[in-house]
Amino acid sequence: MIVLGFVGQLAWTVENMYLNVFLYDTITDDPTAIATMVAASAFTATVATLLVGALSDRTGRRRAFIAAGYVLWGLATAAFGLVTVDTVGSLAPAANAVLIAMIAVIVLDCVMSFLGSGANDAAFQAWVTDVTWPAVRGRVESVLAIMPLVSMLAVFGALDPLTRAGQWREFFLLIGSVITVVGVVAWFLVRDRPALPRARGGALDALFHGLRPSAMRANPGLYLLLAAWAIWGVSTQIFLPYLIIYVQRYLQIEAYAVVLGVVLTGASAVTVGCGRLIDRVGKRRFLLPALGIYAVGLLAMWPARGLVPVIAAGLVMMSGFMLVAATIGALVRDHTPPEHAGHVQGLRMVFAILIPMLIGPYVGALVIRGADAYYEDLGVLRQVPTPAIFLAAAAVLLLIALPVLALRKREAA
Repeated sequence: MIVLGFVGQLAWTVENMYLNVFLYDTITDDPTAIATMVAASAFTATVATLLVGALSDRTGRRRAFIAAGYVLWGLATAAFGLVTVDTVGSLAPAANAVLIAMIAVIVLDCVMSFLGSGANDAAFQAWVTDVTWPAVRGRVESVLAIMPLVSMLAVFGALDPLTRAGQWREFFLLIGSVITVVGVVAWFLVRDRPALPRARGGALDALFHGLRPSAMRANPGLYLLLAAWAIWGVSTQIFLPYLIIYVQRYLQIEAYAVVLGVVLTGASAVTVGCGRLIDRVGKRRFLLPALGIYAVGLLAMWPARGLVPVIAAGLVMMSGFMLVAATIGALVRDHTPPEHAGHVQGLRMVFAILIPMLIGPYVGALVIRGADAYYEDLGVLRQVPTPAIFLAAAAVLLLIALPVLALRKREAA
């Protein structure tokens, strides 16, 4: 579980953060291009998770989808190193090389997202639900929730020098190779749960089951949690795609890898340490304090300048970020019908990935354009994110009170 969770998040770190930097540094600085790439990959990932989740529910087999998916996911990741403006220009001298390279990266990102979401977000996450039970899910989710941070730390610590030196081909090849090898290993390590309850009905019924009003009426707690996850997700996607660019270009902190390393290590320790507390206090009761910590961190990031203040504010923000992720994730597993564990991963993608990534990055891009801030790079003015993205994220987060309070009221009745 830890190996697959870590390597899966290693790939998503590349997709969610470094691929944005790759596009920004080597192809175009237009924030709309980043927003478009994020939205397109989110839509593709959602479709993949719905399809593979439904298929794995009907077959009762997760291992095959996990192993094969990770192998192909790694190959697609490695392929990014082949896409450059110079390569496109040499293959099509008369074409707009920047535009074609941008489209090629977006299309390849969609391919990567389809494979990765099928393997990780659908099959792996459903398998975790299969083999865990409510009394331990707070601890399990606290470990899985820090995997994005641990993977960021691993990438920043071990491979960030490659990106700073412009060695993107080597960067993508190394990450892709690790994912592929783990896919092979997964075939021998993963065991499907015996006698797993299987979804009934036809293929289309399994695919669209959770999007029907009847399913929503039968599982109101699940959909209130998914609505809360969507609002929180929009909040995170307002700033997250632009975070590295903000720290490096706006704050001009050259040691941004140190900032991220300290913040991610500290937030991971806090989250794992709170895993048993989440189970002991109760996931529903713990959710509001976790959201409060995250909101305080967002507000603290707005005035933070310099190495130490940014580290302090970032620790609060990312600790809250991960505590919310662990708590909501565990609650969603608790409210998941056993025979639809794979399908619920598709619903999770709709609410936690698709909706946030369709809205959040564009809100962030709108805020960046409105701030109209630039920095000079070799005589060229380039747009740069400003602290306003954190205020916008905090404003959106206020809306989460509606589904969270409705859930508390419903379950207290």
